[in-house]
Amino acid sequence: MIVVSNTSPIISLAAIGQLNLLQEIYSNIVIPQAVYNEIANVGTIDVVSAAVQTLEWIETRQVANLTLATQIKSDLDNGEAEAIALAIELEADLLLIDEPKGRRISAGYGLKYTGVIGTLIEAKSAGLIPFVKPILDDSISQAGFWVGKRLYLDILQQGKE
Repeated sequence: MIVVSNTSPIISLAAIGQLNLLQEIYSNIVIPQAVYNEIANVGTIDVVSAAVQTLEWIETRQVANLTLATQIKSDLDNGEAEAIALAIELEADLLLIDEPKGRRISAGYGLKYTGVIGTLIEAKSAGLIPFVKPILDDSISQAGFWVGKRLYLDILQQGKE
């Protein structure tokens, strides 16, 4: 399975000590150079920067189709644009992206995507975590992850929490 990730799922999960969920669910993650650069330049979350540089299951690749990446960059930041372009190039099975505009553009290219919430739901379904709520709450309070009230309640209701 080929899984490409944007910056936000990696930073959000690493900030709350749950980066390992990505490996446990997806085995390997591919990130474009722009995502690597964004994470390496975050500065305040050294564990994320170190993880991207040292964990063998996170692979950094250059985007080959720079024309496509540049075209997508007119609507998104570099990391999101390169993640979408790389997912298209690699014919990825899944793109990890949270930003609504990035998701809309991904869908326009026929990409299947999920994000932090989908990853947490998958982790619970796989028995890797007992509950979504405490991790989602940590993501909101510690990592600055934003979830609308209605979506938050829907997630908890869906998960019977």
